[in-house]
Amino acid sequence: VKGKAIAGICLIRLEEIRPRGLPSFIGLSSENSAHRIAVEWEDDEGKTREGVFVSRRDTDSRLNALAGGRVFSGIYHHSDFSVKDEGGRISLRVESKEEEGPLVDLEVSEANTLPEESLFQSLEDSSAFFEAGSIGYSLRSHGCQLDGILLKVSGWKVTPLRVDRARSAFFDDTSVFPSECIDVDHALLMRDICHEWHSEPMMSA
Repeated sequence: VKGKAIAGICLIRLEEIRPRGLPSFIGLSSENSAHRIAVEWEDDEGKTREGVFVSRRDTDSRLNALAGGRVFSGIYHHSDFSVKDEGGRISLRVESKEEEGPLVDLEVSEANTLPEESLFQSLEDSSAFFEAGSIGYSLRSHGCQLDGILLKVSGWKVTPLRVDRARSAFFDDTSVFPSECIDVDHALLMRDICHEWHSEPMMSA
């Protein structure tokens, strides 16, 4: 977007997750996060595709961490999540057993528009960009193939958030991302969205 790469953290509260056809009361709930970078690639027919490369996934569910990469696509780290969501403000903290400090530390509040300095001209532009990146690929444990997963949303709708604090042990690592070349652009919120996850064919890494 305007010569800049787009990376981000997708923070997902999943509720009533279960195989299709089963009743909602047996579904599982969990807090999850995914560090991801927007990518493009050409498929076997030479068509340009859009999606994200997921460098790391975390979950507070031991079942998700155990089943990820085995029963369904994606390897998950088991981490602790602290979430407060009330009065139009959301604070979220992810504590990983592998990091000394928080993996994610975020505080946002509901807003009406994107920041004036955003790379995106409007909320509609931002929404369309992220909706197009519905396929996520991540490395399997042996590092030679990529697991794919497709998000299907029946009623995609986002609203803007004001970012009051945003820290990430991954994106704040200056040995990987020098401080002068990475910055927070904006944040978006989706609530009460019905969705499905579908496995995609694996790709060579």
